[in-house]
Amino acid sequence: MGSAGVQGRLWGAAAEDWAAIAEPAQVPFYEAAFDALAVGPGMDLLDVGCGAGRALELARERGASVSGLDAAEGLLAVARLRLPDADLRQGDLEELPFGDDSFDAVTAFNSVQYATDPTSALREIGRVAKRGAGVAIATWGLVEQCEMRVVLGAIGSLLPPPPPGAGGPFALAAPGALETLAENAGLAVERAIDVPTPYIYPDVVTAVRGQLSSGPARMAIDLVGLEATDAAVTAALEPVARRDGSIRLDNVFKVLVVRA
Repeated sequence: MGSAGVQGRLWGAAAEDWAAIAEPAQVPFYEAAFDALAVGPGMDLLDVGCGAGRALELARERGASVSGLDAAEGLLAVARLRLPDADLRQGDLEELPFGDDSFDAVTAFNSVQYATDPTSALREIGRVAKRGAGVAIATWGLVEQCEMRVVLGAIGSLLPPPPPGAGGPFALAAPGALETLAENAGLAVERAIDVPTPYIYPDVVTAVRGQLSSGPARMAIDLVGLEATDAAVTAALEPVARRDGSIRLDNVFKVLVVRA
């Protein structure tokens, strides 16, 4: 069973807030990945877990022809408004609806860890990428590098314990974890890049809205309700507010560059 059925509903529940508040913060690692893959004119690029399409917009601005897949129809609706001519499809990471050897570059931004079977998802990425094509996979950096741990911890406290062996949002940040996963899927590891990615919000209220648009937060809302989830995230963010009321959470994301 793939991941789309569950993840699509969660991530699509507050798509407009994700697109307006949360997604823009991811731009540093989008750009770092595109630099590493030398994305430019004449390239066919697929973004696996494309969300509301901001990364695809940036790739198109570099001259690439872009396609995307996401589990969430809500997010894809936003992406289609932004990129009406792009090939954007709903589906599972574990069963990509694209042909073999179709793309010059593939990206997976903070999406592989949400797959039911991450190794199968990476094998599928390797299948649709042309032989030797560059692939960039982004995930959280080490927990001590990410101030978002306070928010993720608050949300996690509302959820059931993860299954045995599951490592939570930072599982693929452990040294060698993502590299091993990629190698087991038949991808050739080239290098890893650490990308500073601060999450900046004008005030606590906006920060909370952005955080409540994520899949894990929507799962917490399903379990304990909006009021309790809002209160937990607010309590995590208020202590780090600056004198002017703004929020800045400094994080590092890991971008692993591999070859199909």
